[in-house]
Amino acid sequence: MTTNIKREVTRGDILPMEVYEAERRDWRRKLAEVKRDRRVEVGPVATFYFETYLTMWYQIQEMLFIEKGGEDQIPDELAAYNPLVPKGDELVATVMFEIDDPERRERFLAGLGGVEDTAFLKFAGSTVTGVPEADVDRTSAAGKASSVQFVHFPFTPDQAAAFKVAGAEVVLGFSHPAYAHMTVLPEPARAALAADLG
Repeated sequence: MTTNIKREVTRGDILPMEVYEAERRDWRRKLAEVKRDRRVEVGPVATFYFETYLTMWYQIQEMLFIEKGGEDQIPDELAAYNPLVPKGDELVATVMFEIDDPERRERFLAGLGGVEDTAFLKFAGSTVTGVPEADVDRTSAAGKASSVQFVHFPFTPDQAAAFKVAGAEVVLGFSHPAYAHMTVLPEPARAALAADLG
C-alpha cells in the first residue's frame, strides 16, 4: 500500500529562513487548523497533542527561526524531533500536565511517577498501551513525573483497521492510581489520527 504521508523530516524539507519568515504567519494559521483536531484533554490537567509530520516540521522551523543557529543547528533539530513523527504503525503524542500554580504543580507531579507507562487507547475490544519515548527518563529517581511526556501508541494491523472505522468509539486515558482519567475521542480527532496509520 502506497501513501503520500511523510514519515520523516529531511534536510531538503527545511525552508531557508528568509522564506520561512515571509510565510510564517500563513504557516501558523495552517498549523492551528491541523492541531485543532489533534488536541485532546484527558481529566482536569492533562492534554494530549498528537503529532504528525507537519507539526514536527513546524516545530523544527520554529526552533531554527527562534534560535538562529543556521546550518549547524539543523542536524540536532532533525535528530530531536524526527522520533516524534508517526511511522505508519503508531500514533505519537506530546502529553502536557498543565497547572499554573508552581507549588500545586510540584505536589501533583511528585505523586505522578510512572504515569508515562499508563497511557492507553481502548477501542473495539482492544487496548493499545502507550510506550514512553526512550530519549530520557521522564520520572525521576524520587518518583516525580515530568510535566511533559512523549508517548508512542504502537498498533497491530488489525488494531489500525479497527481504529479507522468511521464512528468507532475510542477511549483515551491513564490507568495511574493518582490520575485515572479517560475521555472518548471526538470523531474529528479519531478521523484525523486515523490518517496517521498506514
